[in-house]
Amino acid sequence: MKTSVVAVLAALLLSVMPMIASAYELSVTVLLNGTSEPVADAVVFVEDTRQTAPVAAEIYQKDRAFHPQVLVIPVGSSVDFPNRDNTQHHVYSFSPAKPFNIELYADRPASPIVFDKPGIVELGCNIHDHMQGFVIVTDNAATGQTNAAGQVTLTLDPQGTDGDQNRLLLKVWHPRLVDNTRPALRELKGRQPAVVTLDLEPEPALNGPMDRLQQRFREL
Repeated sequence: MKTSVVAVLAALLLSVMPMIASAYELSVTVLLNGTSEPVADAVVFVEDTRQTAPVAAEIYQKDRAFHPQVLVIPVGSSVDFPNRDNTQHHVYSFSPAKPFNIELYADRPASPIVFDKPGIVELGCNIHDHMQGFVIVTDNAATGQTNAAGQVTLTLDPQGTDGDQNRLLLKVWHPRLVDNTRPALRELKGRQPAVVTLDLEPEPALNGPMDRLQQRFREL
């Protein structure tokens, strides 16, 4: 009895399937170094070749603060900066990944800012010096942000991940890193749930009284 072509192809496919690495999930917990305190809002990512489509997002100003303080977006995304305060703001960034300047305005700027390069973009306000925000622009699909328990789960594709499949270079960023212009690097072995620790600066002090410049523009 002759073996059918379909049966042969099916057998070949079954023999090859175990060799094809499938996507898997990596659980990561981020803790404050030397403690069991979880670190929330840390951005965790692994470099790979997969990309995510751009999105439209916003960071609004309310009570003289950026909301959210940290926004993670894919490359090519646009971000609007609506002002929901009763004072004007002057939002800017000097970061190499996206320098820009939105001069004094109320309500909503004329157009959003397009973040076309990966990197860490620090935001400030020329009128309210204490205001600080960050836009993390990523070209990696394997990116996530830790929750209140310091945990995040990344979906990894071994075919698109650089390096040895059993050795991963994890990048972790947080606004209170001593050098928050770049992520901290951690090497992981295997695919087991990982716990990484970070050295962070103390929480900033609560906002103090407005300085003279802030007082001057308070009612603008």
